[in-house]
Amino acid sequence: MTLPAGTKLGRYEVRSQIGAGGMGEVYLARDPKINRDVAIKVLPANFSSDAERLRRFEQEVQATGKLNHPNILAVYDVDTHDGAPYVVYELLEGESLRERLHNGALPSRKALDFAVQIANGLAAAHAKGIIHRDLKPDNIFITNDQHVKILDFGLAKLVEPISNQDAQTEIATRRVNTDPGAVMGTAGYLSPEQVRGRPVDHRADIFSFGAVLYEMLSGRRAFHGDSAIETLNAILKEDPPELTGSNPNVAPALERVVSHCLEKSPERRFQSATDIAFALESLSGLSTTSQQTAASLSTPAAHVFTRERLLWSAACVILLGIVATLAFSNFSRAQPNTHAAQLALAMPNSVKHVAHVMVSPNGQFIAFVADEGKHEIWVRSLDGTNAQPLPGTDGAYALFWSPDSQYLGYFANEKLYKVDISGGRPQALCDTIEGSGGTWNRDGVILFGGLPGIFRVSAQGGTPTLATKRDPSEEAHRWPYFLPDGRHFVFLGDAPTSENHHIRLGSLDSQETQILFGAITRVAYAPPGYLLYVNQGALVAQPFDAQKLKVTGEPTVLAENITDIGDNHEFDFSVSENGILAFQSGSRKSQLTWFERSGKAVGKVGDPEAMKSIALSPDGQRVLMSMLDADGRPSDIWQMDLARGNKSRLTFDPQSDGDGVWSPEGHRIVFASSRGNSLSHLYLTSDNATGNDQRLTADTDGIPTSWSSDGKYILAMHWANGRGGIWMIGPDINSEAKPLLQSEVFDQIMGVFSPNNHYIAYTSNESGRYELYVQSFPVSGKKWTISSGGGFLPLWRADGRELFYLAPEGKVMSVEVKTDGTFENAAPKQLFQTNILRGEGVPYCVSPDGSRFLIEITAEDSSTPLAVVLNWTARLKHPS
Repeated sequence: MTLPAGTKLGRYEVRSQIGAGGMGEVYLARDPKINRDVAIKVLPANFSSDAERLRRFEQEVQATGKLNHPNILAVYDVDTHDGAPYVVYELLEGESLRERLHNGALPSRKALDFAVQIANGLAAAHAKGIIHRDLKPDNIFITNDQHVKILDFGLAKLVEPISNQDAQTEIATRRVNTDPGAVMGTAGYLSPEQVRGRPVDHRADIFSFGAVLYEMLSGRRAFHGDSAIETLNAILKEDPPELTGSNPNVAPALERVVSHCLEKSPERRFQSATDIAFALESLSGLSTTSQQTAASLSTPAAHVFTRERLLWSAACVILLGIVATLAFSNFSRAQPNTHAAQLALAMPNSVKHVAHVMVSPNGQFIAFVADEGKHEIWVRSLDGTNAQPLPGTDGAYALFWSPDSQYLGYFANEKLYKVDISGGRPQALCDTIEGSGGTWNRDGVILFGGLPGIFRVSAQGGTPTLATKRDPSEEAHRWPYFLPDGRHFVFLGDAPTSENHHIRLGSLDSQETQILFGAITRVAYAPPGYLLYVNQGALVAQPFDAQKLKVTGEPTVLAENITDIGDNHEFDFSVSENGILAFQSGSRKSQLTWFERSGKAVGKVGDPEAMKSIALSPDGQRVLMSMLDADGRPSDIWQMDLARGNKSRLTFDPQSDGDGVWSPEGHRIVFASSRGNSLSHLYLTSDNATGNDQRLTADTDGIPTSWSSDGKYILAMHWANGRGGIWMIGPDINSEAKPLLQSEVFDQIMGVFSPNNHYIAYTSNESGRYELYVQSFPVSGKKWTISSGGGFLPLWRADGRELFYLAPEGKVMSVEVKTDGTFENAAPKQLFQTNILRGEGVPYCVSPDGSRFLIEITAEDSSTPLAVVLNWTARLKHPS
């Protein structure tokens, strides 16, 4: 029944009716209390027959009223009149999105603008636990000043479940505007879980959002049949036609955002509206930046370009031209291009260094980890001019692509992750002991490297299982790479000695593997039939028959001096399936730098060097440096006088020597060496560089980590059956090594004696992630958990009153402790953030008084331009 003018609804006075529909009638009314016009929707009285449902509805509308978001219709009040509930809203002037779409698709920029506003509104509501349930163009309002307002949050909760064809075809749509009349919606915006009548969460709104965005871009509904049943079946079983079919101006990245929203399974969609907003804002930012750049170029005084920015822009223009030329030649019948083209791409100004460069399988994107104050994944399109970071990927390393070039896999904080490059938060797939590379096939299987062997896990996540069996002469299987059949793969069999390193061939059908050839490097397969790897610093292409699974010819050098970016032979190169090669050349060097406890850098030490691990002498006057050779392997140990900067070599054997630890008096050093084809046995040397090294352990391999202050014991890491343990060794020649902490289930590593030798600090993943623990010594079973949220590489202050460690993402942490009598510890506190990440070595040390930290940081001059080679196979005939 229509309410006449002058009717009082609480304190509100009705002026006129301005709309009506299946969900009630809308009136223009006056609020005399604050002297403003409002809109009031009066719902049918039978909607309040269920008191419990009405109570829930009122609670939700009241919660919506507290949102106070610019993209959500403001709710002022909710009450009942003659048994009928009503809601009081702000009064809007403009038109619904449905009316705007009567003229067809919106321009992409306008659709993007509206979509960002809708996503922001949904994000604000979802953050409060409020779900719309009926998002569609009829419930989205465009004001006269082009602001988007989402209408009618909470009203869908009052509607009875759909139970007949008519209801499925015409779901009542609520509307508040200045024109009379009812607007009816359709079932084409329901999520699959709504169609099936299953419980829904905020991801149902994300599906509906995708349908709305699709319609804004195409001018047609994503799901539309001749009947309600056909429409609902389309939602459940069909994908909408490609957007580019109706609107060729839609960017591929934008179409991927729409497709990601319209996934049938909620788990495969964007997991939050915030992620959608970020993805869309990134696309919008690219467009805006491009326009601003064009305007700047046309107005000389409008913008000042740095030399780096000019080089970046020029390289992108050249790259676009060459890509276009190659694309034309690929699609024409003319003679194919017989020359490779190499470009040097500088990085954006905010990025200091890049690593882990990965070109996508389709050759459209390059991903890398950038150091711009934190280590984070960035992605840039090769047909664009900007790189964009992927939020939430802090600490990422060892990147790899999904076969469809839509996702990136990576490792961080002892976990394997995947992230959609078009937007969305990273998803943890499983825990990892270490992340030595990954590969992803078209059946959704991911392989990744580790100490026990190559692991296999689903791309949807799960518990990893071993896919290879390690040879006794090896220490790990690393850097797997699928061959074209998606069943076989190549990888590095890593070993302590050069002669035992091999590129191996494996299969998903068996844990047995076979040797292809000797090499100490990660490896990649590239069409039409090559294995790319690094040999003595040079990137080479080895002919390989992927059907017969055999090496077929001699390797060809493609580029020299490829950058080694890690301790596990992760040389920085990658290749696409269509002839694009990316790599970095030059040595990655570290600069030893002193930092105060506040994080302020207060001085550099020596020159930039390629090093793995450092250790400060007990008196704080000298530092041991484990140097790396050209292949990224430990070479020899050097010491440096910190006051004078003088450096002297302590070991001279051609085999690998590293991981030195000082004796308590500071005149002897215990270190790990691979001499005599051994598995990192412990050796002793002196600080006077006599070269008279002596083998400490008879038959037990290990890496030293600490020497007790009384000189009686040395702690070393020992690996057994893929698990790290802490062993104790005497300082005498041919001492017997004995297990101190060793488990068959989890790691216990990096043991360090307290200054009074009563306790040992160490790292273990017994809780599911690596945390810091303190264990009484001698071991009595009593221990204390120190860190929460991750911790490794402990160091003690010389007086034993403070314990330091690294938390994930390179945070230096401090814990005040008491070691006299019963052990006590305070809560950890962060001292400062660094750019160092956990590796195999120890990249930091602390002064005896705990006031300063000596840290390996990436040297400023060690960054090299990223090289991109188009049509790289031409170098097989014309290497350069």
